[in-house]
Amino acid sequence: MFRLLFLLPIILCVIWYFFLNKNGVPIKQGKKGFIYILVFSTLVLSFFILMIQVTHHK
Repeated sequence: MFRLLFLLPIILCVIWYFFLNKNGVPIKQGKKGFIYILVFSTLVLSFFILMIQVTHHK
């Protein structure tokens, strides 16, 4: 599962893109949502990396 976490931001960004298109919102206006998605995904990945380091699991 951990090795598939790189898909999280990709899937969320695609969903956000389709949401913006469906509601007629320009991508430039929805840029903040993409930033939030990337920050959230970075935090999730950082948490899992920290947990691996703490437990010394390889």
